[in-house]
Amino acid sequence: MILLTLWLAGCAKMGQPDGGWYDETPPQVVACTPIDKAVDAHSKKIFIYFDEFIKIDNPTEKVVVSPPQLEAPIIKGQGRRISIQLNDSLKPNTTYTIDFSDAISDNNEGNPLGNYTYSFSTGENIDTMEVAGYVLEAENLEPIKGILVGLYSNLADSAFQKEPMLRVSRTDSRGHFVIKGVAPGQYRAYALNDMDGNYLYSQKSEKLAFNHDIIVPSSKPDVRQDTIWRDSLHIDNIQQTGYTHFLPDDITLTAFTAELTDRHLLKTERKDAEKVSFFFTYGDKQLPQIEGLDFDAGEAFLVETNLKQDTVHYWLRDTALVNRDTLNAVVRYMETDTLGVLQEKTDTLLFLAKTSFEKRQKEMEKEREKWEKEQEKAKKKGRPYLTEMPAKPLDVKFTIPTAVSPNSRLYIESPTPLERVDTARLHLSIRVDTNWVEKPVALLPGNRKNTGAGNQTLRHLEIMCPDSLWQEGAEYRLECDSAAFTDIYGTVSNKQNKGFKVITEDDYTTIEFNISHEHNANMVVQLLDRQEKIVDETPCRNGKATFLFVKPGAFYLRAYTDLNGNGKWDTGDYDRNLQAEQVYYYPERIECKAKWNFQRDWTPDATPLQNQKRAEITKQKPDKEKKIRQQNATRARKLGIPYDKSTFTK
Repeated sequence: MILLTLWLAGCAKMGQPDGGWYDETPPQVVACTPIDKAVDAHSKKIFIYFDEFIKIDNPTEKVVVSPPQLEAPIIKGQGRRISIQLNDSLKPNTTYTIDFSDAISDNNEGNPLGNYTYSFSTGENIDTMEVAGYVLEAENLEPIKGILVGLYSNLADSAFQKEPMLRVSRTDSRGHFVIKGVAPGQYRAYALNDMDGNYLYSQKSEKLAFNHDIIVPSSKPDVRQDTIWRDSLHIDNIQQTGYTHFLPDDITLTAFTAELTDRHLLKTERKDAEKVSFFFTYGDKQLPQIEGLDFDAGEAFLVETNLKQDTVHYWLRDTALVNRDTLNAVVRYMETDTLGVLQEKTDTLLFLAKTSFEKRQKEMEKEREKWEKEQEKAKKKGRPYLTEMPAKPLDVKFTIPTAVSPNSRLYIESPTPLERVDTARLHLSIRVDTNWVEKPVALLPGNRKNTGAGNQTLRHLEIMCPDSLWQEGAEYRLECDSAAFTDIYGTVSNKQNKGFKVITEDDYTTIEFNISHEHNANMVVQLLDRQEKIVDETPCRNGKATFLFVKPGAFYLRAYTDLNGNGKWDTGDYDRNLQAEQVYYYPERIECKAKWNFQRDWTPDATPLQNQKRAEITKQKPDKEKKIRQQNATRARKLGIPYDKSTFTK
């Protein structure tokens, strides 16, 4: 009985089932209704049949029908077939293409069919030409994914705003596009972030790209090298394959969003009791005029704006007004009307403090009670204590790092407008041997916070170097006595000491570029770090851009053509036939070492724009290419048997 039981248990022992070999063959199209590349076809219902069950990934975004369909088609995967229902009426004598990109794969293993396009014609002939290229962000050459790209046979500038695109495509994750089914002729290409789905530029907020190049599609026979992989690690063969090369394949469009110049008041707020803030959609040199209804606004404010003058702060001078929770006023400001014209508008506004005077007083009382308890505790323990609570000091910030370069700019910032700066209470000294030698101190209004030119406030100051540069290797000390700074409310600053040392030239490098470009006299050149933040920038002078005192490390270079000379990059405007200012990237990484100067020659337009920006600083990364996973090769290795790829094809 024991032997019989053991024998039965051995017979019933479970083993690990083997699922067999994997399917590594992509689905194949076996039939279409109407047939692919059919002519004189007029059915709006299309079926594509496959040799196995398939799935279609995100058809709304990945599948593009051309000519564009104003009423979206219905595209469904149904077992071994795909059904397409075109809802727009079909145009006569027109080639239609349905580009599935890489959306089709088999249902079980996800083997991709690859880029598949179905086409038919409502006329007697079918158009087979293609054009291709790239769409990049004008400001930073980032590839733009998913933007619409279209062709017009109407070469007039007005066509882009009056007619829907003739043939369309969408860019992939590399910013690349292919427009198929193009007839012989002349075209212009446009890109559009089509927000309202009408396939034409109808809103100024839509991102767009255009140029005046005339595109003439053509083709030629060509040869390419196809790599045949044995598995994911080994190349089986490299074959030369003939194909039809369609041209042009390097159309480059740089896209921008036009500046929205319509001016509207977004909001007003009194976040701090001391100031009233206005926020507009666009700036204007004529600032809002305030007339108090329950207070005298004549000398009530100091005005502070940002550089664009779309944000305006009104600082209250009088503490009596600061302590009032509400202020009623009539405000006159410039706003765009329904015809797009700036007109004066008048509003009656209530300026309500976010934190009431009563609440602020309670918070101050809590602080006093806390201070009194601390002093009482110190008194009981026999430690020094105060009998009168000192006034809260003015919290002046010094932007002074402990180590600076000889050309560093040092700043002072006050939280409220300054009434008085006593430079006699500021002492700048340089260490000479063991002694400190005092230097003259000069302060100038700083522009580090992008404040506007017409400001009446004094909140940002720059500490001017007594010499043209801070002395290399020197040690400096800035001492501020009490009451060196006094704000408009009579609050004074405390005593502060800041020390800093200037690093020597041996700790830095110099970067110099000789730039060859027709507009190099208008170029602004920017040194960027790995996060693409601007480390330094300089205008190109006499064909040279030089960066001094650069810390060792890896950097990148960008330049833009500042044609209007305003010192900043400007976007384009289609209505004025104005392109965005051209941007270039130096295509190599700059590796800097201490004591080693970096010098290069650079022709910004020598490298195609789509190849200029390095992958490590490109934020729009390419999507992972769909490939067959080569699972049979892995299984064969585990089983210890030879693997021949041809054995596992259908």
